[in-house]
Amino acid sequence: MKKNNELEAINLSKRTSFISLFTSGGTIICCALPALLVSIGAGAALSSFISVFPQIVWLSIYKIPIFIGAFSMLLIAGYMQWRAKNLPCPADKQLAQQCSRTRKVSLWIYCVAVVIFCIGLIFAFVLPYLMR
Repeated sequence: MKKNNELEAINLSKRTSFISLFTSGGTIICCALPALLVSIGAGAALSSFISVFPQIVWLSIYKIPIFIGAFSMLLIAGYMQWRAKNLPCPADKQLAQQCSRTRKVSLWIYCVAVVIFCIGLIFAFVLPYLMR
């Protein structure tokens, strides 16, 4: 029974890492992508992109709640990563390998989500502040 609880905690950590990746991806779509397109002189491409996906404007309007939600998910996923790293893997060799692989994949996904969030944060808040 204890093995199942440990694997559940690790799988929950992986799920929260995926959710944090998607919420961080939202910060890229709402803020970093439009800023990047404008900064490289692709304003026409941005206007075409917005005409195809008008929801981008809505995401940009609500960028502060999006960033708060993404940051909250990153905090939760980070806590779950920290909690799962201290759990022992099962004694069964096959389950132990799966446990170890899942931890590595989960940590990798979490790190990618943090990097994506930081890129979005820079484009949405830091660069506009420095451009003033």
